[in-house]
Amino acid sequence: MDWLIEFLDRFLAFQVEDLPFIVVSLVIAFTVHEFAHAYVAYKFGDDTAAKQGRLTLNPVQHLDPLGTLLILLFGFGWARPVPVNRFKFSKPRLAGVMVSVAGPLSNFLLAFIGFVLLFLMFQVNTSGSMQFLIDFLDRFVFINLLLFVFNLLPFPPLDGFRIIQDLVPSSVRPKLTKLEPFGALFFLFVVLTPLSGYIIEPIFFTFIPLFQQFFTMLLSVFV
Repeated sequence: MDWLIEFLDRFLAFQVEDLPFIVVSLVIAFTVHEFAHAYVAYKFGDDTAAKQGRLTLNPVQHLDPLGTLLILLFGFGWARPVPVNRFKFSKPRLAGVMVSVAGPLSNFLLAFIGFVLLFLMFQVNTSGSMQFLIDFLDRFVFINLLLFVFNLLPFPPLDGFRIIQDLVPSSVRPKLTKLEPFGALFFLFVVLTPLSGYIIEPIFFTFIPLFQQFFTMLLSVFV
């Protein structure tokens, strides 16, 4: 069994002992993220995702098998994007921004909820009897903060790029749309090469600890 664990540790992006925590965290994070997109789009008048069965918290409807596998192998992947028809919005730019923000914001809220539970557990229980749950919540908070920051990066096809598309003047949007294929290739090049250590990882290691400190400060005021 030890040789199998060593083999998997060599080829997976995460430690084998962390896999249950990572998988469950990703399933919840991806499902809620995509549901949030679909729900806000539906509220603004676009029922495209709802008609395709995406207005649900059923993970099967949101997980992409290849994207999930790549996350486990390389630490980078994706869920199934929610289809959005901007022509059904009465206010396309406002609705577009709100739909795009909804996904990352849902991960931020999940991270905060997880951090609250973790914070309360440390306040109430200092023994190791709940270590399994503590370990899970620790990964859960990190995964959701990572997805929050990651999806706000201004690269296609991430939500951050969609937000920029709806915030810039209408005359600029078609030009950004034409750049999408090249931007996506550049983004993949940055993420999947050693450049990630100089561009993407510093962003994570800067903002994720800042949000964790913010959560701690906020809870210290009320608890």
